[in-house]
Amino acid sequence: MAQLTFGQAVTNIAAMKSEILQALWETCIMVGLSTTLATVFGTLLGVMLYCTANPQLFPNRMLNTAADQTVNLMRAFPFVILMIALIPVTRFIVGTTIGPVAASLILTVSGTFYFARLVEQNLREVPRGIIEAATAMGANPLTIIVKVLLNEARAGMVSSITVLTIGLLSYSAAAGMIGGGGLGDLAIRYGYYRYQTEVIVFIVAILVLMVILIQGLGNFLARKLDKR
Repeated sequence: MAQLTFGQAVTNIAAMKSEILQALWETCIMVGLSTTLATVFGTLLGVMLYCTANPQLFPNRMLNTAADQTVNLMRAFPFVILMIALIPVTRFIVGTTIGPVAASLILTVSGTFYFARLVEQNLREVPRGIIEAATAMGANPLTIIVKVLLNEARAGMVSSITVLTIGLLSYSAAAGMIGGGGLGDLAIRYGYYRYQTEVIVFIVAILVLMVILIQGLGNFLARKLDKR
């Protein structure tokens, strides 16, 4: 790379246009699908963690402890080890261990437990007085969860989804190691194995731009939804 001119680097990158676009699309599939699923399942798990704690809506010490320790255990797993451990599960559910959809399953599992903890923290920030007022007005538990807790925590939830998305974008690069494809896989195949450093530099630039755009959009939406 030391003897490679800027013009040659641009030419090499331009020659890989179709592969870069394909890798970008695969990354978008992995991140988009896993973020959506992790947000849904993570929200459900986070709400359960919050509601089963004492003295919340459905205090249940045994269930809360079991869920809390499960979240801690799964969050402690290094992502690379989790990828390997879930290969049989991925093959059983998806039918293959190769491709962005298969990698999305692993990203979803990792993201779900991470997001659940963020949701729990966001719900804890909702003033207790608001919940008590809704209860005094006769609101049922489902109404309190949906229209009070999640509604009041929506700005924090958006910020948490932003953090989740960026984290899964980072993990998607590692997912390329098991055939997930994407930008990370392209960087490894060309930038590392073929010593094309310009490919790594370009892909890193794309990832940085994606992070900036995701964070900017998340901050904008969070400010719009923040009623304080």
